[in-house]
Amino acid sequence: MIRHRRIAAAAAALALGTVGTAVLGFAGSASAHVTVNPQEAAQGSYGRFAFRVPNESDTASTVKVEVVLPENAPVGSVSTMPVSGWTVTVEKRRVDPPVEVHGSQLSEVVSKLTWTAAAGGGVKPGEFQEFPVSMGPLPQTEQMVFKALQTYSDGNVQRWIEEPTPGGEEPESPAPVLALAAAAPSAAPTAPDAADDDNDEASDDTGLATGLGVAGLVAGLAGLGLGGAAFARTRRGPAQDA
Repeated sequence: MIRHRRIAAAAAALALGTVGTAVLGFAGSASAHVTVNPQEAAQGSYGRFAFRVPNESDTASTVKVEVVLPENAPVGSVSTMPVSGWTVTVEKRRVDPPVEVHGSQLSEVVSKLTWTAAAGGGVKPGEFQEFPVSMGPLPQTEQMVFKALQTYSDGNVQRWIEEPTPGGEEPESPAPVLALAAAAPSAAPTAPDAADDDNDEASDDTGLATGLGVAGLVAGLAGLGLGGAAFARTRRGPAQDA
């Protein structure tokens, strides 16, 4: 009887463990997707961003990552950082009106970035890779949505292209989103107030009082010197008469 109870308990624990693994595995797969980091920046600024790509396959490696820049939010300056074991190609498109960067009008902007792994390389199961990019000035819009394609060594392609819905749930295959906040206004010089005027008047009064005090001190010293001279003459007078 005791043996049967132990076998039943072990079977129940194994079943619970299997269910737990399945649940955790499903949650991890659902939550892992291509993202851009950081996920917030200021309009008109420059920044360093990284497209983070996790591998969701148990048997294949990620060998290609494609990121499409939004057409409604062109960026004048886009540059990539070398990633060991990967090569990057840059595609451009024409824009009208041009995009201004440091006083120059640019009629072409980057439209797509594609990273390709070297033979035998890539992002292996259980790993992730970041692809750094420098961009700016960031456009005057509330967000930038980057549609991304993740290609595996077995030929499967994961399309992270679904845009977020305001107030809705996260899509099943969400695209990376960069939220852009309005740039903080520069501090304007403040006008002098009544307190400043009072301080100026107090300073003038203090200076005047100081000047009068110095003048009084000089006058007192001069009087003291004259008094001493008169006293000396008075003492010499009787002595000479004697």
